[in-house]
Amino acid sequence: MSELTHLDRTGAANMVDVSEKPGTARLARAEGRVVMLPETVALIRAGDAKKGDVIGTARLAGIMAAKRTHELIPLCHPLLLTKVKVECDLDDALPGVRVAAEVAVTGQTGVEMEALTAVSVACLTLYDMVKAADRGMRIEGIRLLSKSGGRSGEYRAEP
Repeated sequence: MSELTHLDRTGAANMVDVSEKPGTARLARAEGRVVMLPETVALIRAGDAKKGDVIGTARLAGIMAAKRTHELIPLCHPLLLTKVKVECDLDDALPGVRVAAEVAVTGQTGVEMEALTAVSVACLTLYDMVKAADRGMRIEGIRLLSKSGGRSGEYRAEP
């Protein structure tokens, strides 16, 4: 039986019972990036995208996605998040946009999926906002950077 899910006698997966777990402060950070042409970075920087504010829209989409993770990922618990922060930074050296999310909760289960969902949806939104200018963009490197709290304790990804 896995710590995350288990199968009943019919083979159906069930949500993990966390009712006996104590609520603790939990924090997760994730990152990803959208690699694009330098001209696309310049378009975003200038605010000339036809769909409007690319960075602001991507940040908002990431925040909204974190709050709805339980609706998107089967067996995720609905959580009362206490913090969702999404940053989208233009990077000429990439070239592209680096996305980072930080999600916090005081609860019985972690927020890793919420942080990863925030980054994923922010990256998809960036792609959608400027795909007319650059269909060759790549979404890359989505990963959990760190998590704290709960029984499994601390996790930090290798640099």
